Amino acid sequence: MGGSVITPEDVLESLMNDGTIDAIRLKIINQLKGNEELKRNTITMVEQSKVLNTAGAEKQTKRELFDALRQELESPVLEKASKAVWELILDNNGLGKEISEVVERVYRRLSGIELPPPPPPQLANGGEEKDGKEKEEKVKDLDMAESSARKRTFGEMNAQDVAQTVPNRSGDHLPVA
Repeated sequence: MGGSVITPEDVLESLMNDGTIDAIRLKIINQLKGNEELKRNTITMVEQSKVLNTAGAEKQTKRELFDALRQELESPVLEKASKAVWELILDNNGLGKEISEVVERVYRRLSGIELPPPPPPQLANGGEEKDGKEKEEKVKDLDMAESSARKRTFGEMNAQDVAQTVPNRSGDHLPVA
C-alpha cells in the first residue's frame, strides 16, 4: 500500500476483521466484571432505589420491579460503567497501553513502515558501560560483515539471471525455475 494514505477507518476495519476488537471488548468486559468498586456502587444504588423502597413494592411482579429499576438506574449505572471503561482504555500501563501498541502495529503494517528494532538486551551482570559498548560495536561489526558478504551487486544479480535463462521455441528467454 505504499504511497496511499492510511485512514483511521482502515486501521479500524483491519482490527475488526482480524478479531482484535472482539478480543479487546472481552478483556474490557472481564475487567469490568472484576471491578469491585463498580459492583459496590451498583449494589448501593439498587439498595437505595426509590422503586424498591416505595411502599407496595413487594406487591409488584418481578417484571414490573425490573422494568422500574431499569428506568430509574440504567443511566447512572451505565454512566459509571462508561467512566470505568474509559479509565481502562486510557490507562498507560494496562489495557490502554496494549490498545495503543496494537493500533500502532496495525497502522505500521498497513503503511508498510518497518517496526523499529527492539532495544538491546540488558547485560545480566550489569557490566561496565565501556565493556557493553565495546561488545555492542563488535556485534554490529560482525552483523555488517555477514550482511555485506551476503549482498550481491546489481551486476552480479543481472549476470546470474541471464545465466539462468534458457531459450524457448519462439526465441524468448524465460528464467529457469
